[in-house]
Amino acid sequence: MPPNIPKDPLSGHPGHLSPEQQHILSKFRTELEEDSVFVPERHDDATLLRFLRARKFDLAKAKFMITSCEEWRKDFGVDQLIETFQFPEKNEVDKIYPQYYHKTDKDGRPIYVERLGQLDLRKLYTFTTAERLLKRFVLEYEKFLTERLPACSTVVGHRVETSCTILDLQNVGIAQFYQVKDHIAQATRIGQDRYPECMGKFYIINAPWIFSTVWMVIKPWLDEVTVNKISILGYNYKDTLLQQIPAENLPADLGGLCQCPGGCSLSDAGPWNEKNQGVIAQTASDAVVPA
Repeated sequence: MPPNIPKDPLSGHPGHLSPEQQHILSKFRTELEEDSVFVPERHDDATLLRFLRARKFDLAKAKFMITSCEEWRKDFGVDQLIETFQFPEKNEVDKIYPQYYHKTDKDGRPIYVERLGQLDLRKLYTFTTAERLLKRFVLEYEKFLTERLPACSTVVGHRVETSCTILDLQNVGIAQFYQVKDHIAQATRIGQDRYPECMGKFYIINAPWIFSTVWMVIKPWLDEVTVNKISILGYNYKDTLLQQIPAENLPADLGGLCQCPGGCSLSDAGPWNEKNQGVIAQTASDAVVPA
């Protein structure tokens, strides 16, 4: 490519395919159909392209990845989970292990917050189980793809395909991390292998001095593309977050202005919620970023 022609930041995304990428996409779909792996209601072009981008448009590797994903969905019972799973212990879990979607960032991405500082695993498992936490995690990923992203895309007027994640490590010690590391490892593998290319921005905040030890454990779980999207921040994270997230969309206890009645972690505020459809990001109209 000539040096005076900038690379398309959305290359490999719908509407931004080179002739070669378009050919690989068509061949990918055909081969999946021939092998009875293709699921029309789920495998639209945007989904197939997520798997192709995750494997740098290597057709064989992308095919192996999506085939493995379909086998996992059957083994895990994802379709049944969507239809039947309930999580009545949500309020109790929230007091110890808050994990929630809340409004959107300046590029229209849904914001996902996870806070480990209050986690007491022994207490947590008095009213839920590791298996149920993982099922809830998968269900939230499904809702992220089928409800949250489409709603965000409609509001901002362009396709939104990824999240803006905040992982809060305030008050997290080594012992606390090792209590939950198996769950985090399972969740990380599911996110990377079964729901690829869904991470847009990832901020680790309040990272304590011992985080270098924790990072040595976490980093091998992640692929190179994921690692490059992660910003590790200490305690002075507020300005960095506010560059990406409108103050009115960021919870007050994370440095923003939002104070949802009943708490942001239980509000499910955002354009995907009928009660909060007016809650949207203040997007920069001249920004062109991979969504």
